[in-house]
Amino acid sequence: MVDQPRPVHPGAHHDSGGARNGGLLMDRRKRNQVTQSSEPLGVAVVGAGYWGPNLVRNFQASEQFRLRSLVDLDVDRARRVLGGYSTVEATSDYAAVLADPDVAAVAVATPAGTHLDIALAALRAGKHVLVEKPLAATYADGMRLVAEAEERGLTLMCDHTYCYTPAVGRIRELVHSGELGEIHFVDSVRINLGLVQKDIDVLWDLAPHDLSILDFILPAGVEPVAVAAHGADPIGAGQACVAYLTLTLSTGAIAHVHVNWLSPTKVRTTMVGGSKRTLLWDDLNPLQRVSVYDRGVDMAAPQEIGVDERRDMLISYRSGDMVAPAIGEKEALRSMVDEFADSIRTGRAPLTDGRAGLRVLDILEAASRSLEFKGAVVGLRAER
Repeated sequence: MVDQPRPVHPGAHHDSGGARNGGLLMDRRKRNQVTQSSEPLGVAVVGAGYWGPNLVRNFQASEQFRLRSLVDLDVDRARRVLGGYSTVEATSDYAAVLADPDVAAVAVATPAGTHLDIALAALRAGKHVLVEKPLAATYADGMRLVAEAEERGLTLMCDHTYCYTPAVGRIRELVHSGELGEIHFVDSVRINLGLVQKDIDVLWDLAPHDLSILDFILPAGVEPVAVAAHGADPIGAGQACVAYLTLTLSTGAIAHVHVNWLSPTKVRTTMVGGSKRTLLWDDLNPLQRVSVYDRGVDMAAPQEIGVDERRDMLISYRSGDMVAPAIGEKEALRSMVDEFADSIRTGRAPLTDGRAGLRVLDILEAASRSLEFKGAVVGLRAER
């Protein structure tokens, strides 16, 4: 997240129990009328900085939404994003936007430190909420948002954009179908030259992408249980510019993430190794984003060989074909916007809901603690 101004937001209000419950009932009735309608859903985007314009463009292109407002402290900046002929309101008055009954949803594209106040105010105003990654600045803040949304029956979605790319969707299908077999390892590399952030380290800047992808593709019953992190600041930036995360999975498998602001070359790859096949995703190769290799190591069961044979005879290597599945091209944000709309209208949890955001925050906080203790292994929360 770069150069995103803090928007104006109203103070959080606190109702008495009876008034709050009555208000919740009225809110839910109004929301049911809105979401069951076939009319486009009114949406407001908060933040006209780095990411906000991308959300504006995709909400305007969607038939499911009608963009009503762009909120930013710098109203002129918001007007520039919207363009000179736009009829969408540019405003710094977030309270007025939340009071607008035609606004059913709010998309938050501001620095993580502001997510709690802005998203919480929207939820308390009865709005469905989409939040840019990470969900919040801390796990505790993220948990408050999740609890508020669940209590009010509202959609809370985290914009884990990469999860909505056609390539990652196909990887999830291959993993969940069992085509790769049991997962043995996952290895991700996300390195580039810059941009060095002032307020967060490289781990919090880049690793949320890879951790959200990992959370998205892992099959049921396989999840990270502990993390160890190592980082370095060779240029004296004041925070880690290079970091390596090693996650232990519940099956005994391992996942590794390398993030780096100082690399002269840009690399975005993820390898998923399974007992049957291994998959390589190269996000920078538009001609062959995903490759599936029928190559690997097989371990024979002890009963399959004689007791007098050497142990290394248990291991055999296979070298089969490589297949490059056809991957369609569709902008990830367009798919994410469609998922947000469908979740609101059906009442189901989105693919990257608030709890998915919490799981990523859990790993990030544990990794930060590990950095403090020079790479110590830190356990993750049992319930995330």
